[in-house]
Amino acid sequence: MTQTTIAKILHYTTTQATSPADIERQMEKDGVLVYSLIFLLIPLVYILLRKNKRETHKRAKLPSGSMGWPFIEETLQIFYILLRRNEGEPHKKTQLPPGSMGWPYIGETLQLYTQDPSVFFATKQKRYGEIFKTNILGCPCVMLASPEAARFVLLTQAQLFKPTYPNSKESLIGPSALFFHQGDYHIRLRKLVQGSLYPETIRNLVPNIEAIAVSALDSWTGGHVVNTFSEMKKFSFEVGILAIFGDLEARYREELKKNYNILDKGYNSFPINILGTPYKKALLARKRLTKILSEIICEKKEKRLPEKELLGCLLNSKDDKGEILTEDQIADNIIGVLFAAQDTTASVMTWILKYLHDNPKLLEAVKAEQQAIYQSNDKGNRPLTWTQTKNMPITYKVVLETLRMASIISFTFREAVADVEYKGYLIPKGWKVMPLFRNIHHNPEFFTDPQKFDPSRFEVAPKPNTFMPFGCGVHACPGNELAKQEMLIMTHHLVTKFRWEVVGYESGIQYFPFPVPLHGLPARFWKESAN
Repeated sequence: MTQTTIAKILHYTTTQATSPADIERQMEKDGVLVYSLIFLLIPLVYILLRKNKRETHKRAKLPSGSMGWPFIEETLQIFYILLRRNEGEPHKKTQLPPGSMGWPYIGETLQLYTQDPSVFFATKQKRYGEIFKTNILGCPCVMLASPEAARFVLLTQAQLFKPTYPNSKESLIGPSALFFHQGDYHIRLRKLVQGSLYPETIRNLVPNIEAIAVSALDSWTGGHVVNTFSEMKKFSFEVGILAIFGDLEARYREELKKNYNILDKGYNSFPINILGTPYKKALLARKRLTKILSEIICEKKEKRLPEKELLGCLLNSKDDKGEILTEDQIADNIIGVLFAAQDTTASVMTWILKYLHDNPKLLEAVKAEQQAIYQSNDKGNRPLTWTQTKNMPITYKVVLETLRMASIISFTFREAVADVEYKGYLIPKGWKVMPLFRNIHHNPEFFTDPQKFDPSRFEVAPKPNTFMPFGCGVHACPGNELAKQEMLIMTHHLVTKFRWEVVGYESGIQYFPFPVPLHGLPARFWKESAN
């Protein structure tokens, strides 16, 4: 192979790389090629040298350097050309963000999962700035820790970034769930979910949510230790069932609850599809859920359900061509809504209880506000109203500060669908992009003394794009108003009828994967004497 031929091949491969990302990827491939060739050919060179040495001894009369050496020299010339080309003249290309990619394949996954994620991301931001790269679970990622960057990805240039989840997660929730999609299908499904959660619909749900909250709290009393997070999950699950189905037969509710709990346990397990593993159990539970939902759908179709609850909206929906949703599409979106509604809301309510417990003066202020409403309702003999939940300024600020402080959704995943340039940095096609909500919520530039729980900071509205507890843009949580209603109603009954104490003195955070007080916040509850 001549140098001219090699040069032609190298020129050809270079001209195929037209974009900055293509050049970057081509250079990486070339580097691997060069060093792979060296690794493979060094033994061959060694053999030829040994052979040449033996031939020299046998043919002492021949000049040294004949026979085998021309091939070796040619090989070394090839290496020289490839190495020089790999070093290359500087390409005019957009630069990747600063950062560390960690070990091959696993990247910096271990560093992330063996410490508080907040510390991991804060350390990275302090070292590299508000945009940096890393590698998590084998995926190259760009982290964005500024309000402007979050807005860029989630709002102004949202079409360049698609939602992305591991295949194992999609298999459990269902590939047709709205938060796995963008475009026309996503718009259609989002409108349906929002339509089932209009203010008027939520207004009518307030008495039912209140009844579920009272029943839940009554089951906690007696002084026995309660896992607060687990109990809040049961409460939010029941509210989710109410919003999706309205009245639902007890047998269906119990079957849904039993199988969903199995799915929930397997969702964050290692995805090993072997009999007996939590993931396999979750997959089997998902199949049973599909069957249960199919039975419910058949019954509701016969009863011609009105467009009030989510299931009615999904069943009665037709697209521009007059086509209805399939049962699989309906089932996937029901499971998706249950998943989105349960853990996140339960986590926030658990933190509200902890923050109130840790701040006695604030607890007294919230109690005073709620007692006034309690007394106006004939000491709780009349139900709460929508209007009253909208007139709880102190409690509402506690909810907002809890959303900021706990930052249940610490970040969100997107994937670049094309090479994207942002502030002089390249985000290559296929890379994951993660706006870091927690970093923004805990930035002292936007929230003074960010580690202090201070609801009064919300007496003034936060700066735009600095407070995004429910996300932002077309993929923002459509059920955020329902979630806030749950929090306000539960807090009202908690502080007016009960007292509680947290068990143990350990403080810390666990991730399930959402941040929750250590051990789910074990606590004891007692019912207050009649006021």
